[in-house]
Amino acid sequence: MSSTATPRRRGRGAQPEGPRATFRQLLPFLFEHKRTLIVVAILSVVGAATSLVQPLLVGQVIEAVQSGGTLGILVWLLVGFVIVSSIISGFQHYLLQRTGTAVVYSSRRKLIARILHLPVSEFDARRTGDLVSRVGTDTTLLYAVLTQGLADAVGSAVLFLGALIAMLVIDPLLLLLIVIVIGISVVTVVLLSGRIRTASTQQQEKVGALASGVERAIGSIRTVRASGATERETAAVSELASDAYGIGVRIAKISSLVVPVSGIALQLSLLVVLGVGGFRVAAGAISIASLIAFIMFLFLLVMPLATTFGAITSVNQALGALGRIQEVLDLPTETQDDERIAADLRHVEAPSASSESAPAIEFRDVRFHYPANVVAARQAAAKEARTLLADAHVERADAETTDAETTAIPDHEVLRGVSFSVPRGTRVALVGPSGAGKSTILSLIERFYDPTGGSIRLHGHDARTYPRDELRAQFGYVEQDAPTLAGTLAENLRLAAPDASDADCERVLRAVNLGDVLERNPLGLQAPVGEDGVMLSGGERQRLAIARALLTNAPILLLDESTSSLDGVNEQKMREAIDAVSTDRTLVVIAHRLSTVVDSDLIVVLENGLVVGQGTHSELVESTPLYRDLARHQLLA
Repeated sequence: MSSTATPRRRGRGAQPEGPRATFRQLLPFLFEHKRTLIVVAILSVVGAATSLVQPLLVGQVIEAVQSGGTLGILVWLLVGFVIVSSIISGFQHYLLQRTGTAVVYSSRRKLIARILHLPVSEFDARRTGDLVSRVGTDTTLLYAVLTQGLADAVGSAVLFLGALIAMLVIDPLLLLLIVIVIGISVVTVVLLSGRIRTASTQQQEKVGALASGVERAIGSIRTVRASGATERETAAVSELASDAYGIGVRIAKISSLVVPVSGIALQLSLLVVLGVGGFRVAAGAISIASLIAFIMFLFLLVMPLATTFGAITSVNQALGALGRIQEVLDLPTETQDDERIAADLRHVEAPSASSESAPAIEFRDVRFHYPANVVAARQAAAKEARTLLADAHVERADAETTDAETTAIPDHEVLRGVSFSVPRGTRVALVGPSGAGKSTILSLIERFYDPTGGSIRLHGHDARTYPRDELRAQFGYVEQDAPTLAGTLAENLRLAAPDASDADCERVLRAVNLGDVLERNPLGLQAPVGEDGVMLSGGERQRLAIARALLTNAPILLLDESTSSLDGVNEQKMREAIDAVSTDRTLVVIAHRLSTVVDSDLIVVLENGLVVGQGTHSELVESTPLYRDLARHQLLA
């Protein structure tokens, strides 16, 4: 296996804490549903008005009873306003719940679309579980923003101001005392809210690390069990869960100070009103009806205050999660990267009808090293792995093996001036020891990365002038460890050829000697393959990937050691199948065995990122010592 192959990230490498979002960044998610929110705001204002009328009616009812007058219409009005207020509150609750769910849905769609269009380098630098956590856990916190008081802020403001004015009219002195008590509670909440936002951001980072750890352990469960590492992995993932729990407890402690503030404010305010208000009633400064109305307005004053406190807490938690969401949404996609590159290459001729004499693929003094963020992420993963192994008291030999696997991406130039041509309709083999740069060459052809120096040309034109989708449509690509998607045989085959017929699918399966897979299950093409293709053997998974590439009918096939998982019999049948479909096609093959190489039209020998020989098998045996040595060992070195 070439160590320069693009890794599949399953590690728990440490990630830097993402930036916290601002409230302004939250607004676009809300404005998508502005019509509904406007309706909610109107309902909130109407509901506030009906609530403000009720204390006034209660006061009039008390005065009517005291004066011996008839209640009549007053009682019916009071009942009517209570019913209307309840109906409005229920409908408003429904709209908020529905809109909150819609915000989560739209944010997930945006995040999923962005993630699946990110450059490959971002996946190499980030943890799979952490990205999954952003789609799941982080987006869920946006729901609380709407359902915990923010959306009906207009109505709450109306209720607060209306109650404040009414209380001012009834008794300014009592209101002054209430304002002092409430002011202290507001200052307390403001001071604590910043700490909640910081802790919430840290908690989401820990949850992301936990999701990554679980994904890593489950994805490698067979290796974990076979290595006797179940308890170590359990302890490691439990430690991540403990970290998330610790941050959650810290948030709970801070929230436990915020939540009672509104209750304390109400209780103190009520005691002040009862004590001072009772004294003023006894002194004749206000009537008992006015005091009762004042107390009801006090509840109406504190209610939106409590809602505001809850909104502050939920918004701060949501902003911590939104920072992680926005970090991904702000990353440039491959399409945006292409637009930037196109602007830099305006002097380069755009793709047009290619010259028949131009090579299918040409490397001109290509240099490449992995981006700094990818290297840093892998180094961080290696450091964490060493720490984990040390904590688990793993033997030094095991630690060194794991460290070598974790740091598969080098921090030096992988390719150091590679030049070669692939004529159309020919078969070109890339050979060389592990780490020579073979798999990196295929990654550059597919534009998973772009060279850091030199150029790659496709049909005579700079490959960067092609849109990536158009460029990749030219290739049928089989990775070194080609994944099998959970689903059916047909779903795997049609990944790159969604319109392929059942007959075409069966044809390519039989071409790669997978006819027995079709026949052993009565479901045929609809037979499930299991998670990661667990219901297929390693060789069958590899052949299924080759069949998928063949089904695209692409003019160029890129095969990364595609026969490495096959036994001798199936390898021969695979070679025959590739020979049959290679007519009028161009093949670039990373060779694993001598039998794959000898019939190639051109063999490119690589060592340490340099081309050390080019030619046919017989020519290279005579001219290139490295190739001669590899051939002597059947290229298995």
